[in-house]
Amino acid sequence: MADFHQNGNIATLHNLRTRSLDELTYELETFSQNRKMSLVLPCLYSELETAAMPRILGELAKVPYLHRIIIGLDRADEQQYRHAKEFFKGLNQNHIVIWNDSPRMLALGAKLSALGLAPSEPGKGKNVWTSIGYLIACEDSAVMAIHDCDIVTYTNELLARLIYPVANVNFPYQIAKGYYARVGQNKLNGRVSRLLVSPLLIALKKVVGDRDYIDYLRSFRYPLSGEFAMRTTILPDLRIPSDWGLEIGILSEAWRNLAPRAVCQVEIADQYDHKHQDLSEEDASAGLSRMSTDICKAVFRKLAAEGIIFTPNVFRTLKATYYRCALDVLEAYYSDAKMNGLTIDRHKEERAIELFAENLMRAGNSFLDNPHETPFIPTWNRVHSADPEFLSELHAAAAADEAEYV
Repeated sequence: MADFHQNGNIATLHNLRTRSLDELTYELETFSQNRKMSLVLPCLYSELETAAMPRILGELAKVPYLHRIIIGLDRADEQQYRHAKEFFKGLNQNHIVIWNDSPRMLALGAKLSALGLAPSEPGKGKNVWTSIGYLIACEDSAVMAIHDCDIVTYTNELLARLIYPVANVNFPYQIAKGYYARVGQNKLNGRVSRLLVSPLLIALKKVVGDRDYIDYLRSFRYPLSGEFAMRTTILPDLRIPSDWGLEIGILSEAWRNLAPRAVCQVEIADQYDHKHQDLSEEDASAGLSRMSTDICKAVFRKLAAEGIIFTPNVFRTLKATYYRCALDVLEAYYSDAKMNGLTIDRHKEERAIELFAENLMRAGNSFLDNPHETPFIPTWNRVHSADPEFLSELHAAAAADEAEYV
């Protein structure tokens, strides 16, 4: 599967199968003597009851170079929080479970609301944002990694390869984005990336013309992966989206704040599988239907900030162009799957494309109808400016919960 192609926009760091995990781990352990590394795990309580989390826990227990693990826990009551603390007790590293629904954390949320700075909705974006705030308050890590908690094929090599580009002080990268092939159960997965994002970017290039930002996004082999590593100096000014546009939003922030030379993508796994979302054809507020709408809006907002003018006619043209591009891309994926002995249901794939085309228009209409919509959570720099004590209070609240709910 290995190649050594470079796209010329961002660096691609491949797995050429010439270096062992033991060698990478040894070097990371050396880096960690002077550059502490932390891992953020945004987690739903329900994920503790899956087969993925015990596997992830067992793999992380083997990792010697992590200084701290921060588990952001959502949708948990007091009893479930106590169970989560017991569940993660086997980690060898310094770790904390942040109970995002605790009375203390809810009180801090109310304080932010009074300042007009509270996240607009619960979810992964808010979870990641809170965990980043706690890490900033710790003031002791140079590198942070994030990955999902539903990866059923997880190995600690994924983390080693993800974190290495930003942990190596001799590399220029401030942020690394993980990529991999989404293959599982003898079929191609990753429908939103394959059938929405890729053809949408092709269509946008046809409709609005050559744009550096579009070429930048097209450089990423898996733009919707939930695996990032970053140097912590960029965290205070990082705007985190509160909706399903989290991954595209972070890439857009890297585009806004960093030179392309400071961004890379890294191959982190030969095999990757996780929980699959429903297409949710009957409910636009859930599943891949909601995800596709939020992703389209995230891209449209960024292009508008780059000076692109969108009108109803532009969105109608874009929908027609996207639909044609998506069918062409599907043909390529069909050939790819068949050549590799994988199954592919063309009827279901085309139904997904039809849904995504409708959601593209829904996103466009929402964008035009709500020009003042700001789904980004305020940066931690802004929160600190409004309330210089807030980060300390967040750190203290998480520590108090940890101490009280034994």
